[in-house]
Amino acid sequence: MDSVPEIDLLSIHEALQQMHGGTLSPQALTEACSRQIERLNPKLNAFITVCNDVIARSEEGPTKQSSHQQEIATLQETRFAMTLNHIPFAVKDLFETKGIKTTAGSLFFKDYIPNEDAVVIQKLKAAGAVIMGKTNTHEIALGVTTNNPHFGTTRNPWDTKRIPGGSSGGSAVAVATGMSLGALGTDTGGSIRIPASLCGVVGLKPTYGRVSLRGVFPLSWNLDHVGPITRTVKDAALVLQIIAGYDAEDPVSINILSGDYLNHLEDEIKGKKFALAVGSYIEEADDEVIAAMNETTKVFALLGAKIEKVEMDFLLEAAIANSLITQADGAAYHRERLAEHPDQFGADVRARLESGRSSPSTEYSLARRTQAEMSHRFVQFFEQYDFLLLPTTPIPAPLIVGNDAVEQAQRLTRFTAPFNLTGLPAISIPCGFSKEGLPIGLQIIAKAWNEAGVIRAAQAYEHQTNWGMRRPLILQS
Repeated sequence: MDSVPEIDLLSIHEALQQMHGGTLSPQALTEACSRQIERLNPKLNAFITVCNDVIARSEEGPTKQSSHQQEIATLQETRFAMTLNHIPFAVKDLFETKGIKTTAGSLFFKDYIPNEDAVVIQKLKAAGAVIMGKTNTHEIALGVTTNNPHFGTTRNPWDTKRIPGGSSGGSAVAVATGMSLGALGTDTGGSIRIPASLCGVVGLKPTYGRVSLRGVFPLSWNLDHVGPITRTVKDAALVLQIIAGYDAEDPVSINILSGDYLNHLEDEIKGKKFALAVGSYIEEADDEVIAAMNETTKVFALLGAKIEKVEMDFLLEAAIANSLITQADGAAYHRERLAEHPDQFGADVRARLESGRSSPSTEYSLARRTQAEMSHRFVQFFEQYDFLLLPTTPIPAPLIVGNDAVEQAQRLTRFTAPFNLTGLPAISIPCGFSKEGLPIGLQIIAKAWNEAGVIRAAQAYEHQTNWGMRRPLILQS
């Protein structure tokens, strides 16, 4: 009963099947993840806070729900109730968690303990998930290295001299190493997809307004998204099914029916039209990344999809606008802290906030106009194509030492930031490895609210390849 398969390869769905079949106990599963945390977190620094009572809670079963949690549970369809029962989950330390320290990776909140959970945490708990702890993040989520001056550097499990990406770096590392089976992240310019790509896991950014942001520390009110990081596409679909939904108290939540992300997971993509992004903006990516992208199109072609190359150099304008809005919105949210205690921010984050604070209102207005124009342009684009393919990041994971964090943010977000600006659903899945053994990510985009399509295309690709089954060497030591 208590034997556990290799925890770093176990998916949420596999764990649920084994627990249902009686070959795996909830306690054994939680203990396996706890052992991974104990063994690997000192080397990788994925967690800021570890919940040491999780094994006891796994023996007891789901905790008693508050009246608000019960209300959320009743809003979810019956077939999804308790679907994550006893599944170990990691949560980026940007989500408020009742009774658990929530720092946002910042000195300003280093001792903050919320009185209630963020809405998505309530939904996870209502589904039976076990929170293993709070994962490290780039300070206030404003960066992509997760080199945090206050809580330490998070390291990539494929090469500990390299960054894991960010800002949800700790969440991606936790999933990639079996410290948890799933994780939550946030994404303002690529912060779910970038670490997923650099750590060789799956990262899904839903449409803007699909998942509640209430109880999540904001970076940009206009660009923030919440989504899952998992080992498989099917797991990402399951988690999205649970956390998605309208929240009347979240001013940016959109009242639209949630999709069915699981029942059509295996539908064919034969005949679907895929645009492969090309042009000088894309070609600045490393040759290995471009080569991996070309190989992905062969897989989709074998599945009967139609592939067409499309010049996408206009993405540069979208990426620039996203960066300006992110920094200006971040400076607005942290205006008092920046004015009164600038020294409590790390150097790179302070520089970006000060840049945002000094941005003229005319530049901000132009960036918001670019946002509207780009959103309209993609409405027209997806009248011609079903999906857009491009790399998640232009390079594999760079070294921690010798790279400027601000420069890395500009470089690593060039292919992800445009889809925060436009709010479109996007997923990153493993699609290859560099000569140095570092993961390369494929990004798939679709029209607004078509998460089901993005997931289906990703699932079709994942079924034809085995990139997600590779293991970092640190797990074999």
